[in-house]
Amino acid sequence: MAAAQAGDQAAYGALLRDCVGVIEKVARRQGVPADRVDDVVQEVFIVIHSRLHTLQHPEALRSWVYGVVRRTVSTYHRARRARANVSATADGLEVESPGPTPFDVAQMNSEMKFVARLLAELDEPRRELLALVDLHEMTVPEAAEALDMPLNTAYSRLRKARIAFEAALARHDARGEGR
Repeated sequence: MAAAQAGDQAAYGALLRDCVGVIEKVARRQGVPADRVDDVVQEVFIVIHSRLHTLQHPEALRSWVYGVVRRTVSTYHRARRARANVSATADGLEVESPGPTPFDVAQMNSEMKFVARLLAELDEPRRELLALVDLHEMTVPEAAEALDMPLNTAYSRLRKARIAFEAALARHDARGEGR
């Protein structure tokens, strides 16, 4: 890590190889179309390369990278909406993404579809925290840092998110729907 921060390109390459899978997964989960994930990952790598020297706590790398991905994806979505608005204004038509969304891809797997339906019942802050901890396997302190929230708030919100998820599961089971 220190070597990558100091500009060692081999160390930087190793760091990126360790992070690329998580970056792609987070980008897809946050709504980047499959055909655009590589572009977003490239943008994330550029930001990481230019800002790595600002990372003060190397042990917080995962949460720092998640924050970079989150902001990059947000910028991507803003730019896409702006381009769509310009196209819609110029043509009088709505422009849609040509590829499947990450959620569409996840629907192909029935278990993921079921989990996604249950997660959709949670509010956004709880859903995002639950996804980071339980799906992306971050620790609660890493997720709290990535989401810029106090640690105790993260623990409390995660507990409530898990309770809400269990309640959604119980409602589903009570309706007798198949998984």
